[in-house]
Amino acid sequence: MSTASQPAVVIYAASWCPYCVRAKQLLSAKGVAFTEIDVDTVPGAREESRARTGRTSIPQIFIGDRHIGGFDDTKALDDQGKLDPLLAGTAGT
Repeated sequence: MSTASQPAVVIYAASWCPYCVRAKQLLSAKGVAFTEIDVDTVPGAREESRARTGRTSIPQIFIGDRHIGGFDDTKALDDQGKLDPLLAGTAGT
């Protein structure tokens, strides 16, 4: 369960996207609750993602108000030991 100190995690994704699946698996394996916005079924979601990120690819992941990027970016943060502090809301800005 999320506590008040843990930032909300949002992922713009699509069901057919293998990188989206991998990103959701990574977050789920860490026990992170996230909100998935399906860019194929939610009206305006793809445009909203582009406006927020400047990117056209999916997935696009946010931790709180911070844009993390796609799966590769998220995995790189995890490999560097920097993802868990972001998810816990304890990383410096």
